[in-house]
Amino acid sequence: MKNFAIEIPSQALWLSRRRALSASGAAVLSASAVALLGGRDALAAGAKVSAQELEADVRILNTALGAEYEAVAAYQVGAESGLLGKAVLPVALAFQGHHKEHAAAIAGAVQKLGGKPVAAKDKYQFPVEKLKAEADVLRFAAGLERGAVSAYLGAVPLFADRALAQVAASILGDEAMHWAVLRQVLGETPVPSAFMA
Repeated sequence: MKNFAIEIPSQALWLSRRRALSASGAAVLSASAVALLGGRDALAAGAKVSAQELEADVRILNTALGAEYEAVAAYQVGAESGLLGKAVLPVALAFQGHHKEHAAAIAGAVQKLGGKPVAAKDKYQFPVEKLKAEADVLRFAAGLERGAVSAYLGAVPLFADRALAQVAASILGDEAMHWAVLRQVLGETPVPSAFMA
């Protein structure tokens, strides 16, 4: 098992990247976030989508919400397994925290669109009998993250409201980073191809 280490870029490089992102993409994401927080009327007015399209968007969001809850539960299983080392456990918990944030944002969007957010299941069926070592937990988590990437990739073009599509694409990017980090820790090529299938 390789040591879990992520090289952190110098502060100057990080600040220059941050400024570049702020100048180019932050305004777009801020507009999406404002629309998302503005509620059903703001989304409908800005996107000019029908009530039927909004209902479809709510269904897509609820599907994503269910998957986020499953990811939170899966990371909890991994954290409680006792199989994750001191270097890996904080990262797994950070990823779980990301999924909690995704779930909270999605649930809020569903409510603002007039829908009822799905609830987390009381119990999930995970292959705990196959989790015997840290690598097993990491492979399991990587598989879930890969599935999340595929799900969001499929969902993004389905949203009638493009602001929701943009937020889903942002979450997709986070899931892809999780998957790449987990693959790296497992000693696998972090980004196995130029395109996601």
